[in-house]
Amino acid sequence: MSAKQVNWTALRYLAAAEGEKTGRRELRKSATRELLIDTATRMFLERGFDEVTVAEIARACGVVTATVYNYFPSKESLVFDVPPALLDRLGATLADPAVPPLDGMLSILDGVLDNLVSWLDAQDDAAWAADTVLRFEAMTRDTPALQAHYLKLLHRMTDTACQALARRTGMRPQDPEPRVAAAALLGLWPVQSDASCRALDGAKTPEQVRKTVAAEVRRAAQLLEHGLASLAW
Repeated sequence: MSAKQVNWTALRYLAAAEGEKTGRRELRKSATRELLIDTATRMFLERGFDEVTVAEIARACGVVTATVYNYFPSKESLVFDVPPALLDRLGATLADPAVPPLDGMLSILDGVLDNLVSWLDAQDDAAWAADTVLRFEAMTRDTPALQAHYLKLLHRMTDTACQALARRTGMRPQDPEPRVAAAALLGLWPVQSDASCRALDGAKTPEQVRKTVAAEVRRAAQLLEHGLASLAW
């Protein structure tokens, strides 16, 4: 994996960027956040997540440890998090009576896939780009602390989806229907992640990756369509 630099901020799905302000202070904060993410991820991949401390990341970025925690609540969130804007979009999409919940979830997943494909398309070495993403995915999969963090994030997204579906149907979030529907819809998220890893063989073009992953996610979605259609959305 060489001396090539990876913009990990661009590779991650940070929906918050969609509505960010562009004032000097906001740009400076965005640059600091990007520096922390990119430096931390590079160090984690080089040495292992558990072997790198937040203090070491801070020193490498020329800031104090407290600055890291001002931007990220935990070491794990330097690797991935769920921006408030993504939770807001998830809730708003699934609460929209004009959009079937399954279609709304697929549109969000398509946005995540678009982000990955755009990054792949910007690289000049397809094999290196695929290996980069797979190394990152392997780290998150094989590190217990990151797996626990991922499950927490998935729970937060599922809870947001449940609240939205409950409002939409006039049910309570505690009712079984919105809870099961939310869990089923968010179950498509790891399906897409797994499909992306399989598609990244270094031989497929970015567009082929998109088509392969989207087809597999929609194949999984077909299993949900009949059951979700039975509810009065």
